[in-house]
Amino acid sequence: MTIDATPRNIAHLTGRRRLLAGLGALPLVGAAGATAMPARAAEPARTQARIVIAGGGAAGLTAASRLAALLDGAHITVIDGRKAHYYQPGFTLIAAGVKPQGYVISSTSEYIPKGVELIAEKVAEIDPEGKAVVTDSGKRLAYDFLILATGLELNYGAIEGMDTTRIGTNGLGSIYHSPQAAAATWQALNQFADTGGVGLFGRPLGEMKCAGAPLKYTFISDDHLRRRGNRGKAELMYMAQSKSLFGVPIVAEKVRMLFQDRGVKVHHEHVLQSIDPDRRIAIYKTPAGTLEQGYDFINVVPPMRAPEVVRNSPLPWTEGPWAADGWAEVDRQTLRHKRYPEVFAVGDIAGVPKGKTAASVKWQVPVAVSHLVGDITGKPSADMYNGYTSCPLITRLGRAMLIEFDYQDNLVMSFPGVIAPLEELWISWVMKTMALKPTYISMLRGRA
Repeated sequence: MTIDATPRNIAHLTGRRRLLAGLGALPLVGAAGATAMPARAAEPARTQARIVIAGGGAAGLTAASRLAALLDGAHITVIDGRKAHYYQPGFTLIAAGVKPQGYVISSTSEYIPKGVELIAEKVAEIDPEGKAVVTDSGKRLAYDFLILATGLELNYGAIEGMDTTRIGTNGLGSIYHSPQAAAATWQALNQFADTGGVGLFGRPLGEMKCAGAPLKYTFISDDHLRRRGNRGKAELMYMAQSKSLFGVPIVAEKVRMLFQDRGVKVHHEHVLQSIDPDRRIAIYKTPAGTLEQGYDFINVVPPMRAPEVVRNSPLPWTEGPWAADGWAEVDRQTLRHKRYPEVFAVGDIAGVPKGKTAASVKWQVPVAVSHLVGDITGKPSADMYNGYTSCPLITRLGRAMLIEFDYQDNLVMSFPGVIAPLEELWISWVMKTMALKPTYISMLRGRA
């Protein structure tokens, strides 16, 4: 089942076609994300520098495209063992019944620019002291510069009783795992929307990618129930991991108000510890002790951490809020490693606040690349990343709020006068469901 929730009268409203045409190049662009250099320079810098990019996801491919355009003669190598490339912002749409599973699947190789080598293996070891990376077949690649773009690890093992093979059965959902799991989650939600019952939602402690996704899916579930006339048969609970619903206070308050209006019960400082899929019971750690909660549907969001290859290297933070989960110790403005200046970390792996979305990649990569190229040319870059990220926060099918903010929790507006950040708008929904993916692909190719 695929839903077309876009308002039917979009094409008839004055000026909207022109606006939609322009949005395709803009959704990942923040008004003040960074002082970013263009993807192409008039004259590429000549160099024989060896540049290894560990990871071929959104951040790694974007970095490869930009470096290939800015450098002439560099030996650029991307290492990633996964052949498929996933458009991860689309996982929620699959699990909402809005997009088919294949919507998010392409191949890593099709985004590798000319002149860049792709090694289809996993990174097994990183040796920043010896300036080398080792693949799982034992191949050792020396580098002059390393861009760490490994992404993160979904730590399902931290939830006792969780079995990812059972996603989609017995009311068990989990969007993040894979396109297949997102589709299976939709099947579970689809059944729940027909019958009602108790629905559980929430997120883990620590840093995670797209922190708005668990909130989106709560709103989506509420809307599906309402559309089928079954909202009165359901009790929706959001188990917040902390005392807040979102990291930006003004956004947290807006979500609180919307949840209150739609009858979503919020329980703060509830962290999922274990699950019994057969009995449909979730066990939470709370300030008052352990709580067992039955459910008819649950969306499990696992704890997230750095991949093992990074955690076991010298690259993670050794103290502070990002040390426990192994995030790379980089300067939050330049993305340069604090102890190994020839190493940069971009995307999910970077140990910086609020930086685990595709929009963050859009602004982080040009900054890191500009500093790397500056090292090669002897012309230091002044570009800085200010923490810009964005979240098209779906609040019902056909409506979303475009939330954009920076390190200081300042709300940023890419479309002042058109999109207000805390309003539920059809245009923000269109950006999420139609305009974002073309811009994402342009980003991978170094064109956005």
